[in-house]
Amino acid sequence: MAATTATAAHTAAATTSISPLSKSSLPLKPNQQILLQKTPLFLLPKTLQKPSLFSTNRHTLSHAVTCSSKNPISDFFSTNKKYPDNPSSSSSPSFDLSDDDDKPREECGVVGIYGDPEASRLCYLALHALQHRGQEGAGIVAVNEKVLQSVTGVGLVSEVFSESKLDQLPGDLAIGHVRYSTAGSSMLKNVQPFVAGYRFGSVGVAHNGNLVNYGKLRAMLEDNGSIFNTSSDTEVVLHLIAISKARPFFLRIVDACEQLEGAYSMVFVTEDKLVAVRDPFGFRPLVMGRRSNGAIVFASETCALDLIEATYEREVYPGEVLVVDKDGIQSLCLMRHPEPKQCIFEHIYFALPNSVVFGRSVYESRHIFGEILATEAPVDCDVVIAVPDSGVVAALGYAAKAGVPFQQGLIRSHYVGRTFIEPSQKIRDFGVKLKLSPVRGVLEGKRVVVVDDSIVRGTTSSKIVRLLKEAGAKEVHMRIASPPIIASCYYGVDTPSSEELISNRMTVEEIREFIGCDSLAFLPFDSLKKLLGKDSPNFCYACFSGNYPVQPTELKVKRVGDFIDDGLNGSLESIDGGWVQAPPRTPTLEKVSDVRKLSPLK
Repeated sequence: MAATTATAAHTAAATTSISPLSKSSLPLKPNQQILLQKTPLFLLPKTLQKPSLFSTNRHTLSHAVTCSSKNPISDFFSTNKKYPDNPSSSSSPSFDLSDDDDKPREECGVVGIYGDPEASRLCYLALHALQHRGQEGAGIVAVNEKVLQSVTGVGLVSEVFSESKLDQLPGDLAIGHVRYSTAGSSMLKNVQPFVAGYRFGSVGVAHNGNLVNYGKLRAMLEDNGSIFNTSSDTEVVLHLIAISKARPFFLRIVDACEQLEGAYSMVFVTEDKLVAVRDPFGFRPLVMGRRSNGAIVFASETCALDLIEATYEREVYPGEVLVVDKDGIQSLCLMRHPEPKQCIFEHIYFALPNSVVFGRSVYESRHIFGEILATEAPVDCDVVIAVPDSGVVAALGYAAKAGVPFQQGLIRSHYVGRTFIEPSQKIRDFGVKLKLSPVRGVLEGKRVVVVDDSIVRGTTSSKIVRLLKEAGAKEVHMRIASPPIIASCYYGVDTPSSEELISNRMTVEEIREFIGCDSLAFLPFDSLKKLLGKDSPNFCYACFSGNYPVQPTELKVKRVGDFIDDGLNGSLESIDGGWVQAPPRTPTLEKVSDVRKLSPLK
């Protein structure tokens, strides 16, 4: 997806190391270039291959950067069997209404900043830009006079932090995290960043992803006496760092990460260093940017960089460790890896349209998805509308290609909280109606194409179709800007079990009948891969194909209380606790030999 010029720069970066910052101290002046120097620290050209991406213009890469961190445990949710589709059930007075009804959920976002005297406040702003990646908890760890100070809390970034709390986080080095929730009393202790002390000092970490060998690692650590305070797989990483015998510190991170399997994009902070790590497959995004004063920023999406006026420089390569300290930026290879397997759903749903992810504009990707739908699944219609907000750009692409007006047929309310009380009167689909309001003047008597990004269980889609027809739509044609989702994700995306996914149980025609629309079409999988061209092998399509780049071999913990049915109704009593069985095992990828030629930092 990278531009031609970006590709050249990327190739150069893959064969050289990062030059030191100034020997004095950060921040540097704008004209002090620190990126590439001729003396390599440790980058294997064949190890850190450039991520193959879509073709795009250079201007799409000049965005600011932000990093996403995932809640370590990918969780499944049980279908609401007690109240399957009954929002008016009197025995269930409280209802969960998430911003992403019946959608896969990105569980976390991370950011790291080195060399800015306002580091914690910049983290705060960057986390605002990443709020879509997690709304249930937020935290910042800042370093002041070699002491790690932390503020974490449950809620939105604006609810967790205040002027007085940010005043408690001075220093020019900080990391931040937003997360998707774990309900119940254990929720606060699972909010990241985590901070731990060990014999050589303190370390903080914020993580985006999911470790598929978490259970095995935790059992091994507990057998050796480790005590865990959370249910997060991120805590495993801290224990592995603490027991490592490697020196210096960043080699402890390398030592720990070499034992991890699965998806992880992480930022670490110590008394004097900021470290960014991305797993060898590059499942979750992580990018690097720079502010005009020389401060270095790591983040998941470039939308966060835009907000804090940092300039996008490049991605953290799959399998790379970047260490930032007073001597500059140094790069080393974590381990050799096969071709990248970047999450295609970042472009379909998770990332903001104004972000650059895996080297390509998210807006451009979604617009093209809509164009493909208009070309391959055309239908006579009078108006094109979107399910806001994630379906808007694809709907614009569909409308432009089809030559049909795009209008706002559904208005989204941004002022409905996650939990609300059931009205005393029986109101069918009241949850959807609180969130989405149809515009009768746009819909009445019209043949309507409604574009959405995905269908997971189908319950919310059926309610939307019903709303549109009740508002007078003559015909409702659903167009979905992704292939059918048939398998659960094990790499840091919160999806239901495969049995709950409607596309895993029904044909397209059966789904159409269930939803009640006049026609239904998904983005063809082959067309998506054709669009990616030679870069197609660099993306993970496990949710569409069931073929896992890293085979899940363990049970996956189920999060309690976040989701019932389609996110619009149900009660805590309807959730089964415990564990969910992983898919049947298939032969796993053979572990690549470890190749390291690490030079000590100066």
